[in-house]
Amino acid sequence: MKVYIKYLSSIFFKSLAFVFIVMLCLVVLLNILTELEFFKDIKIGISYTLFLSLLNSPSLIFEMFPFILLISTQLFFIKIYDHKEIEIFKYSGLKNSKILIILSILSFCTGLLISTLFYNFSSNLKNLYLEIKSNYTIDGKYLAVITKNGLWIKDKIKGNTLITNSSYIEGNYLIENFITEFDNKFKVIRNIQSEKIDITENTWVIQNAKIYKNNNYNDTEKLKLETNFNSERIQTLYSNLSALSLGELYELRNNYKKQNYSIVDIDLHLIKIFVYPLFLLLITLFSSSIMLTTKDIKSVTVKILIGLFFSVIIYYLNNFSYVLGSTERISLLLSTISPLLILVTINCLMLYRANEK
Repeated sequence: MKVYIKYLSSIFFKSLAFVFIVMLCLVVLLNILTELEFFKDIKIGISYTLFLSLLNSPSLIFEMFPFILLISTQLFFIKIYDHKEIEIFKYSGLKNSKILIILSILSFCTGLLISTLFYNFSSNLKNLYLEIKSNYTIDGKYLAVITKNGLWIKDKIKGNTLITNSSYIEGNYLIENFITEFDNKFKVIRNIQSEKIDITENTWVIQNAKIYKNNNYNDTEKLKLETNFNSERIQTLYSNLSALSLGELYELRNNYKKQNYSIVDIDLHLIKIFVYPLFLLLITLFSSSIMLTTKDIKSVTVKILIGLFFSVIIYYLNNFSYVLGSTERISLLLSTISPLLILVTINCLMLYRANEK
């Protein structure tokens, strides 16, 4: 490896490490304040809130990497501008385009590591965080998961526990169901079998129910059952997909397909992870183009603020596009490609202006 590549790589990764550590400290501090607010009525030690904050922080940092890469790239250019190294490189025959190529390769490789190793690491910690946190929430007594054996729901209402197993979901209906109701000592009160249950509301309407109780059973055309679940709540079983690793996301996707459940959100989340390295590369080029087009501006703060201002706009445009995709207003492909195309266009225009100068 050539000496200048090693040197530029060293500056880039030092800048990245510095910004990462600063962002991590800020995120942990904000998380601690959030956890203290959550546990204000529960007696727990400060060390426990710190532990929970550390578990939750990596998943938040994952979402912030576009900003981290942007600021890191700006610090990279500030470093070589302050020491007049950009001019030394220029006189040595190292063009700006070559520097951009090196930065692009470094950011893309970093993005690959982030979207694979770091994402799986953060998702595992997020999952552990949610498991621990659920013990202190009302929802901790509820559970709903989709497996290869269908939909399983554990619900506790009026002191009794309901365990529901359904083969699959069809619109607002659960199909091929078996419900077991237990008392507070976990003794079976009754079993209910039904081909179809309307779950539009929290009060389920069980159609053509067979009720098994004390070794006897009877049929009823309609049976109403109070629960804490409806179709809307079940549709958000895994709204926090960031708590699932890549392997778990694929397993969940397969289970959803078997149970005739929408996989749009999962596909969108997977696509977002897969294009993340490319998105980070484009953010790096965007930050580079800002630094090249504003090199006459002496104030470092102004340069960073300009970068952050436009990156926030890009971030929200990116999220808006994903929302349109998740609600199926536009195709998943279009919702993914649109922000990237916007970034490519902006980068081309800004780099063209930088070359003109």
